Amino acid sequence: MTTEREQLIELSNKLFIYTDYKEWQKLLDEVFSETVHFDMSTLGAGKATDILAKDLCELWNRGFEGIDAVHHQSGNFLVTITGDQAEIYCYAIATHFKEAAKEGKVREFIGSYNLGAIKSPKGWRLNSFRYNLKYINGNIELV
Repeated sequence: MTTEREQLIELSNKLFIYTDYKEWQKLLDEVFSETVHFDMSTLGAGKATDILAKDLCELWNRGFEGIDAVHHQSGNFLVTITGDQAEIYCYAIATHFKEAAKEGKVREFIGSYNLGAIKSPKGWRLNSFRYNLKYINGNIELV
């Protein structure tokens, strides 16, 4: 039997792995609540907003067009559980690879995540997602 902490770390790992493999339906079925408070303002993505999980997956799918591979590596998990809510903090590096890029085939985003989760009848689901950029390395535009 797994602990709630282990379940929440697994949920975070599913977020990154399913995103890397563009498994949008698995994200919808196993990871996200119906609506997600979404904040990637440190990347210049505008103000934090509430977004339907299906719209978030569509946004990411369009954003990854033309990128040959995406790889997230996460760790240093700090998990706080309060009743049916949880906060998950972790470090993560996201690497994007584009074979056709002329000025370097890779860009890396180094930062951390603050993820919020709620316990639902289906188990833990992410309902909040904030990315905290530390720095970007490599061919930022992948041109």
